[in-house]
Amino acid sequence: MPMKCPYCGSENVRTLETRDSPNNVVRRRKECLSCGRRFTTYEYVETVELMVRKKDGRIERFDLNKVIRGLQKACEKRPVTMEQIRDLAERVRQDLMMKGKEEISSKEIGDLVMKYLKNFDRVAYIRFASVYKQFEEPEDFKRVLQEVRR
Repeated sequence: MPMKCPYCGSENVRTLETRDSPNNVVRRRKECLSCGRRFTTYEYVETVELMVRKKDGRIERFDLNKVIRGLQKACEKRPVTMEQIRDLAERVRQDLMMKGKEEISSKEIGDLVMKYLKNFDRVAYIRFASVYKQFEEPEDFKRVLQEVRR
């Protein structure tokens, strides 16, 4: 099935640039010849379909886009590029795949994101932590601020 433009749905798409990334990932920059918009795709080998066990016990497929969206929210209005967000999300996915398990917990995903964010952008780390750890009191922020200072 041919690639469709995520903006207009046209199949009239061409590849502008292909770049190999670490961890056996291929990055392709594409342009829609119908609407003129550009977008990036990532191609990687999926050896095992990674399943995620949610807090409530449900199981669903691992979705890299969910990780990216969470990072986008945490990094909003920060000096962070979309490429940096995608790279960070890809590192999380690679770490999860390296575990060799078919099922991981949503907690493992959140903990990995926190691990990378802590050294990447401290404000984004605190934002992500406030949602991930469900902060309810100002003391929750104090505790994480002390973690970041270490």
